[in-house]
Amino acid sequence: MKITNAVYSTDTPQAPAPIPKEKLLVLTVATEETDGFLRFMQSANYFNYTVKVLGMGEAWKGGDVGRSIGGGQKVRLLKEAMEALADQEDLLVLSVDSYDLIFAGGPEEILRKFQKANHKVLFAAEGLIWPDKRLADKYPSMRSGKRYLNSGGIIGYAPYINRVVSQWNLHDNDDDQLFYTKIYLDPLQRQTLNMTLDHKCQIFQNLNGAVDEVLLKFGTDRVRVRNTVYDSLPVVVHGNGNTKMYLNYLANYVPNTWNYEHGCSHCDDDVMDLSQLKVSFPNVFVGVFIEQPTPFLPEFFQRLLTLDYPKDKLKVFVHNNEVYHEKHIQKFWEENRNVFNSFKVVGPEENLSQGEARNMGMDLCRKDATCDYYFSLDSDVMLTNRQTLKLLIEQNRKIIGPLVTRHGKLWSNFWGALSLDGYYARSEDYVDIVQRKRVGMWNIPFMAHVYLVKGSALRNELKERNYFVLEKLDPDMAFCRNAREMTSHREKDSPSPESFHMLRPPKGVFMYITNRHDFGRLISTANYNISHYNNDLWQIFENPVDWKEKYIHQNYTRIFTENYLEQPCPDVFWFPVFSEKACDEIVEEMEHYGSWSGGKHEDKRISGGYETVPTDDIHMKQISYEKEWLHFIREFISPITLKVFSGYFTKGYALMNFVVKYTPARQAYLRPHHDSSTFTINIALNNKDTDFQGGGCRFHRYNCSIESPRKGWSFMHPGRLTHLHEGLPTTNGTRYIAVSFIDP
Repeated sequence: MKITNAVYSTDTPQAPAPIPKEKLLVLTVATEETDGFLRFMQSANYFNYTVKVLGMGEAWKGGDVGRSIGGGQKVRLLKEAMEALADQEDLLVLSVDSYDLIFAGGPEEILRKFQKANHKVLFAAEGLIWPDKRLADKYPSMRSGKRYLNSGGIIGYAPYINRVVSQWNLHDNDDDQLFYTKIYLDPLQRQTLNMTLDHKCQIFQNLNGAVDEVLLKFGTDRVRVRNTVYDSLPVVVHGNGNTKMYLNYLANYVPNTWNYEHGCSHCDDDVMDLSQLKVSFPNVFVGVFIEQPTPFLPEFFQRLLTLDYPKDKLKVFVHNNEVYHEKHIQKFWEENRNVFNSFKVVGPEENLSQGEARNMGMDLCRKDATCDYYFSLDSDVMLTNRQTLKLLIEQNRKIIGPLVTRHGKLWSNFWGALSLDGYYARSEDYVDIVQRKRVGMWNIPFMAHVYLVKGSALRNELKERNYFVLEKLDPDMAFCRNAREMTSHREKDSPSPESFHMLRPPKGVFMYITNRHDFGRLISTANYNISHYNNDLWQIFENPVDWKEKYIHQNYTRIFTENYLEQPCPDVFWFPVFSEKACDEIVEEMEHYGSWSGGKHEDKRISGGYETVPTDDIHMKQISYEKEWLHFIREFISPITLKVFSGYFTKGYALMNFVVKYTPARQAYLRPHHDSSTFTINIALNNKDTDFQGGGCRFHRYNCSIESPRKGWSFMHPGRLTHLHEGLPTTNGTRYIAVSFIDP
């Protein structure tokens, strides 16, 4: 056998040169600049894609693609565009939807992945077949990956894309996906045109049927969408079918909307700086809705009054569904009738449903050409930020609300996700947004209680006038669904008999919640009992923050920060605790009850039925205020006890809690006595020299008297052994004090 010398090459095949990103052209169809389209363009511009928009301004005749077959108009527009590009053999065309699609990566990544796929045309893939399930068996079988074609994403060389779309000879409202599917399922065409699907979501991620596969992947530079089944990082994310709300959630982060390093990167895009306005402030129509008995309503109106916004630019519409609140509205109107540009009230006598009332409020702005914004505000919203209205206007969104939450709870005015039946579901980021661990502006599916709507949006995208009534939904759910989905309708302006089929695509107005500032809180209206004279006094459990703001003295916290208290006698401490409002309302409550004891020794209210040192009083138990009063002692008196009686930890319990009434005619004074307590508090409920003369307290052991009690201030002194004391005579008028014998 003859052996010859052979030369073997050890060179590996060289990878093809990368395709320059200038060779990629994105074609998309959009007949209107919806919120979804603007978001699509924002993501495209972030990655410097070259985008050409087809059909802008053209009437949409492609059917309601979100609910039925249709979309042929997209193919027709693409066919027309490709005629001019058909001979550019090195041009790559990426055809994608725009209203429900975002980019998560750049052109270089798409081109690299397309090149690796080694085909001339690549379609997006999904796990669900649409629109003809009978075609399922005709698809090529495969072991793994998504099997079915989705027409929301196509990438390929221009001549090949042209050969596909040039076959279109159907109507605008025929189905685009069925058209592409039939071409792909033709084995000869599939081979001739060298077509395949993106089976493992390397480029295209369709969310329909795949929400559980997708997670957010936070990186140092930007956030990606990761498919956990195929361990891929898709570049094009498509919220097809009923996944548009989930796309909205993803787009709150992708591609660079929010991350842990930089927070919100787009919050200041397109903002309106009111301080730079050369014209006057925008006109705002404020719709106030009182749909159930609501605590602290006078305080709600005061916060409306103190909003930092020109009052001549505010027109106020109030719908009050509660007879109980008519007195509060009347008082506010009488005191502020000339403050606002206008003030209109629709009361319970009109018998409007909540949906009808909300439609009316919004319609008042819609019909008023001078109305720039509509601000809807429910009575259970306490806006503590006076800049709220300005801040919302400056964000320059069609619909935006400030985050408000219930104190100490995760209950808020928005939902981050919806369940399959359209109601509450918790999004992954809900808690972080509510607790302001993630701060920004968030596209969300549902909001209520407080939000701002552009007047221009009400007269355009939201021009239908029955937004708050839909099927069996409550008004807020109806409004949000209508704004999100914008159900398609017949084009009324078209004279053509075909106009019944000429449906425009859903506009999907985005709703945002902002937590960039602390705006305020939600009042709890549950368990609000209006059977008392001053019902807010009972809200110490349900709404503790508002109770404290209304009823605790403004200088109370200074006791701890500045040692703001006095010691007029040994071991007698004097400090502010109640506001004037608290004092007045407690007195009113007692006088409304009216059954004063008369200062008799016989007293069936106490154990044994005999009072050694009786006073003319009413017990807290008699007005069903015992547990609220004891809570007040534990929350606001106990901390002071620990401060002034060092080392003594009170249980904050008292058997005797009452309001005493001193008058010259009934009982003017109280003889010397010890209290049956470890310590006693004695709170002055009205003003000396204004409401009464005389009065005060004298401690015998120290020969020390306090004769000028201050309204809202309390004495605290030991009850037994050391502090024998007497009530000094009230010489004129009526003096009221609140007393508790604590730790008996």
